Amino acid sequence: MAAPDYKLFSGRQIRRLRRTLGLTQARMAEELGVSTSYLNLMERNQRPVTAQVLLRLAETYDVDLKTFAGNEEVSALAGLREVFSDPLLAAQRVDQQELKEVAAASPEVSQAIVTLHQAYRRALASANEMAGRVTGSERQLGLEDLRDPIEDVRDYLRACNNHFPDLEAAAEALHERARLSAETMFHDLQAYLGGTLGIGCRVMPVDVMSTMLRFFDRHRRRLLLSEALGEHGRIFQLACQLALLEQGPLLDRLVEEGNFADVQARKLCRMNLVNYFAAAVMMPYESFLRAAEGLRYDIDLLGRRFSASFEQVCHRLTTLERPGARGVPFFMVRIDGAGNVLKRHSAGSFQFARLGGACPRWNVHAAFQTPGKILTQVVQMPDGMRYFSVARTVPRVGLGHGTTAAPYAIAVGCEIGYASRLVYADGRNLDAPASDTLIGINCRLCERPDCEQRAFPPLNRRYVIDENRRLVSPFGALEE
Repeated sequence: MAAPDYKLFSGRQIRRLRRTLGLTQARMAEELGVSTSYLNLMERNQRPVTAQVLLRLAETYDVDLKTFAGNEEVSALAGLREVFSDPLLAAQRVDQQELKEVAAASPEVSQAIVTLHQAYRRALASANEMAGRVTGSERQLGLEDLRDPIEDVRDYLRACNNHFPDLEAAAEALHERARLSAETMFHDLQAYLGGTLGIGCRVMPVDVMSTMLRFFDRHRRRLLLSEALGEHGRIFQLACQLALLEQGPLLDRLVEEGNFADVQARKLCRMNLVNYFAAAVMMPYESFLRAAEGLRYDIDLLGRRFSASFEQVCHRLTTLERPGARGVPFFMVRIDGAGNVLKRHSAGSFQFARLGGACPRWNVHAAFQTPGKILTQVVQMPDGMRYFSVARTVPRVGLGHGTTAAPYAIAVGCEIGYASRLVYADGRNLDAPASDTLIGINCRLCERPDCEQRAFPPLNRRYVIDENRRLVSPFGALEE
């Protein structure tokens, strides 16, 4: 348990728990033994959550303390390490223990430092473009112009542990209203759209839809889906449209809670929440978690049971964070053939870099060499944390012969302590750290000197250039 003076700000998590339990601030304050005003301040991150309050939260509501204490600190520390690896700050030589103390004591200040650094890096990378914009528009660019909306949304999802109780409840209510069944999900949703909302649904040829997968014609009250979509894709798009038609106020409220300064970030967040709702409709929380535990997280079998794709199941696995009914805390990443990270979610401590791709030693890249085959791996990060990973390629939506539809690769995994609950770990020796694959966040942030696959030197280390010596990696020799 944290020391009494440990300062933790978990306002979003406490507010989300209270709303999930249907409690007023006054009721929760009474049950925690604090004043209503103090609880209000904690929810707004104007007062820290003390160790005593954390204990009362755990005892009163049977919640995992990692919900409040784990991810924010780990995320803050990873961000600070990335900032202080920048060559600009190389002379500072900030001790790693000091960074840990800052991240633990002030996660929000840490995030502010990361935000400023991101703005600096983007400004540096696009100085010429910015100069032209300033000259043409005769206005000064503020910090909001330099923020990355994708990262802003990812930060918000992570702060919420990628779990939204209100969307889960709305999806469950739709299941009841529409009497949905996994075996007839597409027809059930289609009937609900027509019978309840008066909206017709048609599957249209690719030559009509072109590159569109879904189009809602408001005037004619009809929804058009591309024939390029498979069954799971059609179900998903129907559920997305239902979210947009019926859950507008809820989506707007959740977006507002993100406090986004950028219009793009708000729109992107809204679409992420729409996708979340659609997945919750396809894979209802209680039945999906029960099936996942019963099948020992066999992704293919879960996909067949819920008429969902491999990627949809992997994404859903990262959302199983309901208090009192949690699944394995998974992380997930999707990359393309060039190694670009296109999607990432984490319900645990696994860290992804904000800039750049994933470590080349991670076998998510090797998945492209064996399409459709499951690959497993035990990996170890530089801080000693160990993870079990499952990787496989997944197809993109194809628009027919002559079009390019190169596959993606998906990796999903968890901390090594949970691996025995996964069918993929059967027969693996999970207690042999010496045989782990040593990986890093990415080359720029990894200081392992003996990596033969290093593509760049670490940001805070110079590499030795010696014309009389050639190593496997040109960046293998680093200055002390």
